[in-house]
Formats: sequence, C-alpha cells, structure tokens
Amino acid sequence: MKRTQNLLLILGVVFLALVPLWIVERPAAGPDGEEVAIFGGADDQAKNLIGEIRPDYQPWFEPLIEPASGEIASMLFALQAALGAGFIGYYIGGARMREKMRREIEEAASKRDAA
Repeated sequence: MKRTQNLLLILGVVFLALVPLWIVERPAAGPDGEEVAIFGGADDQAKNLIGEIRPDYQPWFEPLIEPASGEIASMLFALQAALGAGFIGYYIGGARMREKMRREIEEAASKRDAA
C-alpha cells in the first residue's frame, strides 16, 4: 500500500511539473515585432553570430520539443543542473559512508583481535 502511494505521489509531482510546460502560450511580440526574450542565453547569441558569419549555414537537425518560452528553457536547464548536482552529491555521500563503514569494521576487527 505504501509503495503504491509513494508511486502515485511521484507520478503526481511529475505530472504537475510537466503539464504547465505544454499549457503555457508563447510570449507576446515586443514593440519591434520580435518575440520578447527575458532570459536570452548564449545559445541564441551563438546562433545569431553563426548566421552573421555564414548566412547559408543549415543546422544538422531540429529540436524534438521546442519550449514555449525562454523562461521554460531556463527552468529545464536549471532542473537538469539540479538533478546532476543531486546525483553527484548522492554518489559522494555514498562513497564517504562506505569508507566510514569500512574503517569501523576494520577497527572492530582489530579490537577483537587485540582482545
């Protein structure tokens, strides 16, 4: 029962996190007619610079899913960074705990051998 409840809660959180990404409409156009980008990143700057250097350049592929706005793209990037940091932190914590337990076992074995 508890395992099913936890699974349903996790699915609910994932659902609540992903649904707004598809519901959000694209932002309105600015005064010059271009889309307003509050959080412009290095990717856009690089794309524009490549277009200036070589106007006939064609990208190799298109993205599968285009985020509705720059804010959503920034949020997805931050989520990816947070998940990576969590994974690294979990790995380092697990490695430290294994080392601590190994030392405790060695100390207990040496005390037992000394007695």
